Amino acid sequence: MQIIIPKQVEEILAGLRADGYEAFAVGGCVRDTLLGRVPGDWDITTSARPEQVKKVFGKTIDTGLQHGTVTVMREHVGYEITTYRIDGEYEDARHPKEVAFTSDLKEDLRRRDFTINAMAYSHETGIVDIFGGMKDLKEGVVRCVGNAVERFTEDALRILRAIRFSAQLNFTIEDETYAALTVIAPNLANVSKERIQAELTKTLLSDHPERILLVEETGMSPYISAGFHSVFGTNIGRVREACMRASGLPARKSLRWAAFLSYGGEDCAAQILKELKMDNDTTDRVKTLVRWFSEELQEDDCKVREVMSSMEDGRFDELLLLKESLRPEEAAGTGRIRKTAEAVRSRGDCIRMRDMAVTGKDLIAAGVRPGPDMGNILQRLFLYVLKHPECNEKEYLLNMAVKKDTEE
Repeated sequence: MQIIIPKQVEEILAGLRADGYEAFAVGGCVRDTLLGRVPGDWDITTSARPEQVKKVFGKTIDTGLQHGTVTVMREHVGYEITTYRIDGEYEDARHPKEVAFTSDLKEDLRRRDFTINAMAYSHETGIVDIFGGMKDLKEGVVRCVGNAVERFTEDALRILRAIRFSAQLNFTIEDETYAALTVIAPNLANVSKERIQAELTKTLLSDHPERILLVEETGMSPYISAGFHSVFGTNIGRVREACMRASGLPARKSLRWAAFLSYGGEDCAAQILKELKMDNDTTDRVKTLVRWFSEELQEDDCKVREVMSSMEDGRFDELLLLKESLRPEEAAGTGRIRKTAEAVRSRGDCIRMRDMAVTGKDLIAAGVRPGPDMGNILQRLFLYVLKHPECNEKEYLLNMAVKKDTEE
């Protein structure tokens, strides 16, 4: 069986073979190509040692020599080339203490996590599938290579990867592999929060974000972070429903995380995202969405302008998307609010202080005394304009400001 591989990969494989070494595309790129998906990257495995790879290609990048990996650049894209290896003892539930290079492709494939990721390919040999990866691809199964407990003990992050692949590919997790998730769950305490968050995010951004519920079903949630398990609590029914409906949302990190955390409240969301080392922008967006998700929005123009003014651009639309997806029974009211927001934008109503017809410089020129009170005057004018957008005219607002300043 032949698959199509990029010409840059073909050139790298050919370069290694020309010097007498075995070389294959391996892992996720083979899996995704067989599934008709576009691989995110192409990894290469070879019998050549790192120093031999460097000699073949001349200019390389030392990506991870201790693990046998160097990178070759082709047309501004990096391709990692790793020597066949056998992993030694894992000392931190994440990385092998040492690795031993081998000339046997089978031994290299044996160390990999799942059968669907343990296939190699070259045009000369076709698919090399020693552990039944093709069968599991056809049957839609995530299965560990060899003993599941051993594979997960080597690297605890693999238990979250199992859930992530299940979500991304819509595969079921094989029974022994599923049972091992619970056994190894406590080892997640040894995995960095950034890596845990990355796997959870990929799960939420998949076509089946509801698979994140497996984290709770398999007993992993107490080991994700100190506050993570509290998401489920007494809200498990609503959280489950929200996760099931989240697939109807655009695959944006802030929206999918907000859906998952929507019933826990803003403080809970903030705590969990901080523990998981989420980036500040996503954290701010999620907190805003979760805070307003629990609020009942009113349909009149003034209230809509007030809410829109309290958020960064674009977040109000995300809030409406969240409400429409998670609370379809309120879709009619949410639809009316959306039309109101569209009318506000169409008329050009002022919803940002920067869009007011007057500025601090205008106030000074009109005789308003500079000082701390000027900010208060601008804020009062802005609140007035939110209620009366037709009054956002320079002369009118200056008269209001001068009169108020004189009275004070």
